[in-house]
Amino acid sequence: MIFIDNEGHTNPKLNLALEEYALRHFDATTDYLLFYINEPAIIIGRNQNTLEEINYEYVDEKGIHVVRRISGGGAVYHDLGNLNFSFITNHDGKSISNFKKFTAPVIRVLNSMGVSAELKGRNDILVNDKKISGTAQFSTGKRMISHGTLLLDTDMSEVVKALQVKMNKIASKGHKSVRSRVANISEFLSSPITMSDFKKQLLHGLYEASEPFETYKLTEAEWQGVHQLKAEKYDLWDWNFGRSPKFNIQRNKRFSVGEIDLRIFVEKGHITEATIFGDFFGKKPVADIENLLIGVAYDKTEIDKKLKSLSLEDYFGKLTKSEFLDLIYGNDFE
Repeated sequence: MIFIDNEGHTNPKLNLALEEYALRHFDATTDYLLFYINEPAIIIGRNQNTLEEINYEYVDEKGIHVVRRISGGGAVYHDLGNLNFSFITNHDGKSISNFKKFTAPVIRVLNSMGVSAELKGRNDILVNDKKISGTAQFSTGKRMISHGTLLLDTDMSEVVKALQVKMNKIASKGHKSVRSRVANISEFLSSPITMSDFKKQLLHGLYEASEPFETYKLTEAEWQGVHQLKAEKYDLWDWNFGRSPKFNIQRNKRFSVGEIDLRIFVEKGHITEATIFGDFFGKKPVADIENLLIGVAYDKTEIDKKLKSLSLEDYFGKLTKSEFLDLIYGNDFE
């Protein structure tokens, strides 16, 4: 495995562009590991409605970056006290949604530091039932990213202020319940540690599971490619904020695969717009389903016919067609 040197950049748009560039352009026969730290930012999941996930007034006032990533899952807050890790590997057909495979080496290193971390739920690393890391994945079909956060010493008060947490995601209302679910790794260490030393210990610990890492520095031409991707994608309002659909029907439900939020606009009995939001993980873009529904009568039988050609598991994980149909047209929804 080769360790990619991001040269200390803390701009989240540049770091996400670097991650995607490495996924799509680096040697496809090699596994890579990337670390990066971002200045204050909210990183939005690929399928989320940005304006409904953030406290926009606060974010705007504080100059906090808002950037959409290419992987699914929920919105997360980054700052200089949070270390992000990214494994870039081949997609072998079994690794997607296998969060255990990619979190296991990180958990092993945390355990060696005296932090009793474990993977729980879909994709979170917890200590004493408090979340210290969230992970997500994205696949191009041949290559994939498995990336996550490690909250070493994040400002938790900013997490609460910057993120507009939906009430159906927490057990009870109010900021206190959000604080009770998230913790810093520093709280579980026997002695303080700097971010620099934490990175070194994590990297050294990951070495033990494989051959020593070679460190790779990007060429000038590769950095130009990263900056071009940043300018053409991650700098754009359309990418970061642009999914704000017209709708007259909203259907929302939390499944085992995550939350799915449908916005549908129906005119003269037919679907003219369809947008799917949520924090689910899938291998294929939900735009396929959105486009498929355009022009279809808003009728359960007609929608069922249209969906016959699709494997919904490719888009949402283990979700049945009947569950999805009930969400679109049935009575069982929130």
